[in-house]
Amino acid sequence: MSTSQQADPLIGRLVDGRYRVRARIARGGMATVYVATDLRLERRVALKVMHGHLSDDTVFQSRFIQEARSAARLADPHVVNVFDQGQDGDMAYLVMEYLPGITLRELLREHRRLTVDQTLTIMDAILSGLSAAHRAGIVHRDVKPENVLLAEDGRIKIGDFGLARATTANTASGAQLMGTIAYLAPELVTRGTADARSDIYSLGIMLYEMLVGEQPYKGEQPMQIAYQHATDSVPRPSAKNPGVPEQLDELVLWATEREPDERPVDAGAMLERLREIEKELGLAPQVARAVAVGTVAASDAESRELTKVLPQTAVSPSTPAQDVDNATRLRQRTRRATTRGIWLVTLVLMLAAGAATAGWWFGSGPGSLVAVPDVSRMSYADAEALLTREQLAAQLQEVNDRELPAGTTVGSDPAVNTRLDKGSVVTVFVSIGPASHDLPGLAGKSSDEVAGILEAAYVGVAGTTQEFTDAGAGTVLSASITPRAGGDAVDCTNGCTVLEGDAASLVTSLGPIPDVAGLTTAQAERAMTEVQLQTETSEEYSNSVPSGTVIGIGERDGGGNWRPGDTVTLRVSIGPRPVQIPENVVGMSIRDAVGTLEELGFQVNAGIDDGTLPLGFRYWDIYKVRATNPQAGTTAPQGSTITITPTL
Repeated sequence: MSTSQQADPLIGRLVDGRYRVRARIARGGMATVYVATDLRLERRVALKVMHGHLSDDTVFQSRFIQEARSAARLADPHVVNVFDQGQDGDMAYLVMEYLPGITLRELLREHRRLTVDQTLTIMDAILSGLSAAHRAGIVHRDVKPENVLLAEDGRIKIGDFGLARATTANTASGAQLMGTIAYLAPELVTRGTADARSDIYSLGIMLYEMLVGEQPYKGEQPMQIAYQHATDSVPRPSAKNPGVPEQLDELVLWATEREPDERPVDAGAMLERLREIEKELGLAPQVARAVAVGTVAASDAESRELTKVLPQTAVSPSTPAQDVDNATRLRQRTRRATTRGIWLVTLVLMLAAGAATAGWWFGSGPGSLVAVPDVSRMSYADAEALLTREQLAAQLQEVNDRELPAGTTVGSDPAVNTRLDKGSVVTVFVSIGPASHDLPGLAGKSSDEVAGILEAAYVGVAGTTQEFTDAGAGTVLSASITPRAGGDAVDCTNGCTVLEGDAASLVTSLGPIPDVAGLTTAQAERAMTEVQLQTETSEEYSNSVPSGTVIGIGERDGGGNWRPGDTVTLRVSIGPRPVQIPENVVGMSIRDAVGTLEELGFQVNAGIDDGTLPLGFRYWDIYKVRATNPQAGTTAPQGSTITITPTL
C-alpha cells in the first residue's frame, strides 16, 4: 500500500456499519472512489465518497444524490449499477458496482488510435447504455472517455451520472456550463442548454478521437476550444486516418452537426445507424454481456485488443466413440437416473424457496413497498387521487413557483420513484404563483445597482431608453414595471411591489448633451455624430457671434430630453443683420439724427467733436445733417459706425 493510501483516514473504516473500506482507486473533482466490502452481502463494491469540503454545499449534495437516482432508474447491462446511497455523519456516499479494469481514456492514452473493430465494439456498448438513459428521459451531460469503463471480463459500461438531469427539467443555468470542454456541444457554449442531442454531439467527438487518436479541436485556453465547437465543423476522421470507412466518416459528421435538430434525435437513433454500418462492413461488436464460461486470455500480442472470453474446447464430432461393455452401460444408465432424481429434488426445493421468497418479497420485503408516482403539473385533487390509488396519503404544502400557475402541483417529497411503505404520507407541493418583492426607489441609482436589485427579485429588464441629461452617465432616471400577467405598466421610479417574472423598463442618463456653442459647423456636426445625434442647420444674424460659428442648438420638438437618433438643429451665425440707413436723416438736427440711427443699432460719429464745431454738443439742436457715410438710403450691418457730416 502506498504512503498516500496509508495516510487516507477512510482506509480500514467501517462506513455506516456495513461497508469496510479497503483501498482508494480514483479521485475526482467532486468525490473519491474506494473499493470496499459490503459485509452484509459479502461482496466487493465501489464506494464513492463526496469530498468533505463540499458536504455543506447543498448544490453539490443534491447533484451527488441525483447521480444515485439517475443511475438507479436505469436497468441496462451497459450502465454502472448503483446499489445504495446514504449519509454517515457528515459524509455522503454512493455504493456502486465494482468493475476491475480500465477507462477508455487509459486505453486511448496507451494506444492513441483504436482499430475499427475496437471502435465499433465500444461505441455499440456505450450507445446501448446511453439509449436506455435517453428512453428514461435522462441526459448524461458529461459523456467522455473518462466515464466509459472497460472491465477485465470484457464488459463495457458508462457511468458517472453525477451531472445527469431529466429531460423535462430546466437544463441550464444561465452562465454555468457543465461537462468537459473538449466534448461540449455548441448549444451549451452559446445558450447553456442541453438535451439528448447534446450527448450525441459528445459521442461524435469521442468517436472521432477513437478513430483518429486525437480530439478535433485544440487550444491553449478552454474558451478557444469552446469557440471552435460553436463556430467550426468537425472534419472527417479519414482526413487524418485514411483507414476509416466512409460510413463512419458520415456517422461522425451527423453526430457533430452544430445545429441539434440536424443530429440523431437520441442514442437509440444513432445505435440503429451504427448497427446498419456494422452489417455493411461485415463486422460484429465483441461485447461481453455477461461473464461467459471459459478461459480469460490475453497474450502479449493481443494486449492491444479488448479482453476476450475464449470458449472451452469441444470434442470434435469426428472423434471415434470408444467401445463400452454392458457393465459400463449399466453404470451410465444408473448415473443418468440418479441425476434425474437429483434434478427433480432440486426443482422442488427451488420452487419451495421461490414461493417463500415471493411471500417475503410481497409481505414484508421490497415488494411490499410502493413507488411514489409523478404528481407534478396537475391539480392537487388529481395528485391526491393518484396517491390514494397507490395506497399512499397526500399532504398539501404551498410553495412559490415562477413557472407554474397557482393551483398546479410542482412536485413531491419524497421524489418520484422513491419506494415507501403503504400508507406513507407524501408531501405534494402546490404552486401559489410567483413570490412578491418590495423594490426601493430606483431613480438616482446606477444601472448596475438597479440590475442587481431586479435580479434579486427575479425581474427581467424588458428594455432600456437612454436620454441626455445633467445626471451622470448610467444613472437611472425612471423605471416602470409591466406585470407578467399583462396589463398596464406601473411606475416604479420611487419604489413598488413586484412579482417574480415581471418585466422592468428603465430610462437611464447618457450624461449632458455636447456643448457646441462657439464651434464651427463642421466641428459641431462631428461632436453630435459621435453621440448618435443627427444634425441640421439654421442660420441666424448675430451681433456678438462671428459668421460661421455655432450660436447654440434649438429646442427639441415635443420638449423633454434629447435621445440618441434625434435630430438637433444647430443655430449658426451669419453675422449682424443689415439695416437700411433712413434717407430722412439728411436735414434732421444732429441730435435727432443720432437718436434715430442709434435706435436702428448703429454707432454714430457726429463729426462735430473734431474741431470743426468747437462748441460741440451745445449746437446739436442748431446744426443739421448735410450727409452720412455710408450714404443715406443704403444698408449697413447693425453695430457698424455711421459718420454724420453737419451743415456749417
